Amino acid sequence: MAIPPELEASILRYHHVEKWRVGTIARQLGVHPDTVARALARAGLPRQPTPGRSSAIDPYLPFILQTLQTWPTLTAARLYEMVRERGYRGARDHFRHLIARHRPRRRAEAYLRLRTLPGEQAQVDWAHFGHLQIGRARRPLMAFVMVLSFSRQIWLRFFMDARMDAFLRGHVGAFEAFGGVARVLLYDNLKSAVLERRGEAIRFNPTLVDFAAHYRFEPRPVAVARGNEKGRVERAIRYVRDAFFAARPFKDLDDLNAQAEAWCAGRAADRSCPGEDMTVREAFAHERPRLLPAPDNPYPLAERVEVRVGKTPYVRFDLNDYSVPHTHVSRAVTVLAEPHEVRILDGATVLARHARSYDKGAQVEDPDHIAALVDHKRQAADHRATDRLARAVPASRDLLVQAAAQGRPLGTTVAILMRLLDRYGAAELQAAVLEALAQNAPHHNAVRLALERRREQRGQPPPVAIVMPSHVQAKDTPVRAARLDAYDRLKDHTDDDDDDDDDDA
Repeated sequence: MAIPPELEASILRYHHVEKWRVGTIARQLGVHPDTVARALARAGLPRQPTPGRSSAIDPYLPFILQTLQTWPTLTAARLYEMVRERGYRGARDHFRHLIARHRPRRRAEAYLRLRTLPGEQAQVDWAHFGHLQIGRARRPLMAFVMVLSFSRQIWLRFFMDARMDAFLRGHVGAFEAFGGVARVLLYDNLKSAVLERRGEAIRFNPTLVDFAAHYRFEPRPVAVARGNEKGRVERAIRYVRDAFFAARPFKDLDDLNAQAEAWCAGRAADRSCPGEDMTVREAFAHERPRLLPAPDNPYPLAERVEVRVGKTPYVRFDLNDYSVPHTHVSRAVTVLAEPHEVRILDGATVLARHARSYDKGAQVEDPDHIAALVDHKRQAADHRATDRLARAVPASRDLLVQAAAQGRPLGTTVAILMRLLDRYGAAELQAAVLEALAQNAPHHNAVRLALERRREQRGQPPPVAIVMPSHVQAKDTPVRAARLDAYDRLKDHTDDDDDDDDDDA
């Protein structure tokens, strides 16, 4: 815990002026003696053991200091076990406290203030700003930050993820806002930039390499665990958290990005440029002409994913389902995703366009796709009914042809004839259809009148439709009888073997 400046000043004054000991200072100021010792150590005074007091660790100090000199990072727990094997009987916690006093301190590293030429370098990084709840989905709110190293001009854009398409989209937005491209872009060792690193051997992400070749800049990763090498973007992220994002209300992601763009061009540009006697806006005006011009042809930024349509006419992308024409079920298609639109392609043919959803489990549908599937199912049902009717009642083919010629609705005619088939049977319906055709009346009402007239001539009661449960209907399903001649041949073969045994006897 940091020592307050007022307390540290009092400790140093009592020690140097009043010549108080550590214990006296701690008792009078109401603090722990270690706090006093730490304040004196920060002032450059070595920690002195209390005179006249011996400790159980004193006989082992030469061994401990020699061991720590050879292995400075050796843990106190392992060192305690080594000393205990040599006869030390002190407590583990107290030993850890004593070792902290004698462990060699890491020498502080000095840094040079790096200066870059205008237009020479920019620094890039991601920052996490919590989560957004969109429907049933909890999306991470990620900020893409790019800073020009000379002028400290900031570009800020928020995304729902940190995937490669968002990463490249943040670059393009920054290039457009800056009016050019820096010659060198510094990155942390994030997967969007560096896939693998072994010492100085670096394997870049091939997508970033292709993107850098398109915009003619050099991607350069900083050393591992050396955040000071990209301190400009690190400080810019801290500045964004404190000066922009803290307690800022926004309606949605678009509103937040609009506010971020206005803030970058306004308040962030009016701050003073570190190390320069000018504002960031003035330094950027000096740097902007020295940036590399961006190419005229844009780089393709859409996220491209190969997916397969299942049995239902939907493709799954980013936790949601998007409809496609039913003619493409069980086929592979391509999804091209933009921040506000999802396109589904079969080769070069665009099958569907949908507004992108950031919810979870949502079904984004085109009404035309669903209507086409319903019509297809209805037509398929009509075709199955027509085939069954034609097989049971051959004369129905001619009746349907003549009905179609007169412009009558075939779906209604087929449905009514199917109900009459179930009530009267195939033979009666065949005779009634022939009678209707003979009267040149290809209409289902003529067929119904013929059936009623034939029923009344036989003196039979009207048929009643009986709806049976599905399990009862399944019992009446016709079963094809199996052939038994194979068993007869097997029996004959057995009899022949018995006759042969009798002859042998």
